[in-house]
Amino acid sequence: MQSCANKNTGRIDMEESVGNAPAEGQSVEAKIKDLNPQSKRVDVLAKCLEVGEARDIPGKFGNSRKVAEATVADESGAIVLSLWDAQIGTIAKDDVLAIKNGYVSLVRGHMRLNVGKYGQLSKAEKTIEATATDPNMSEKEYEQERRRFDGPRGGGDRSFSSGGRSRDRDSGSGFGGGSRDNDRPRYMNKGRRRF
Repeated sequence: MQSCANKNTGRIDMEESVGNAPAEGQSVEAKIKDLNPQSKRVDVLAKCLEVGEARDIPGKFGNSRKVAEATVADESGAIVLSLWDAQIGTIAKDDVLAIKNGYVSLVRGHMRLNVGKYGQLSKAEKTIEATATDPNMSEKEYEQERRRFDGPRGGGDRSFSSGGRSRDRDSGSGFGGGSRDNDRPRYMNKGRRRF
C-alpha cells in the first residue's frame, strides 16, 4: 500500500512542478543586454532617453504608416524602440516604460524593440535611477536571412504524390487515365476479375 501512495504523491509533485512552469506563449522578463534578433514575448522595463521625429513609411499596398524611434535603456544597456502610428506621442524623454509582450525585429540588420498588436506599452510607476548606454544593442549589425518561398512542399519535384509514391500524369494511373489494353478508364475496371 505504501508504494501506491508514493506513486500518487510523485504524480502530484510532477503536476505541481508543471503548473509552475511558464505557459507556452507567456511573456518573460528580460534585460536589454539579453535581447537578440530572435527575442519574442519579452517584458522590458526601461527609461526613455530620447524620442526622434515621426516619419512616413510607404507600405506594400499603397498605404503609409508613421514611425518614430526612441532610445530606451535600463541598467544593462540601451536599444532603439520603434513607435508605430498611435504609439507616437504617448511617451517623452525620462519616462519609465513598461513594455509587455514585446519582440525584436531587424531593420537593415540592426535590432529594434517593438510593441505589436498583442503587446502593451505604458508608463510605469517604478523609477530607474541608473541607465547604461553601453552596450547599445541596436549598434551591432546582424546578417539578415533573405526570405525564400519554395511553395507548399518546399519546391523541387512538381509531380503528383500519393502516400510518398509519385504518380505521373500521363501514365494512365489514377482516376482520369485510361489503360492501353482497354478503352475504359481504370476506375471503371476496379473490382472486375481479369483472367
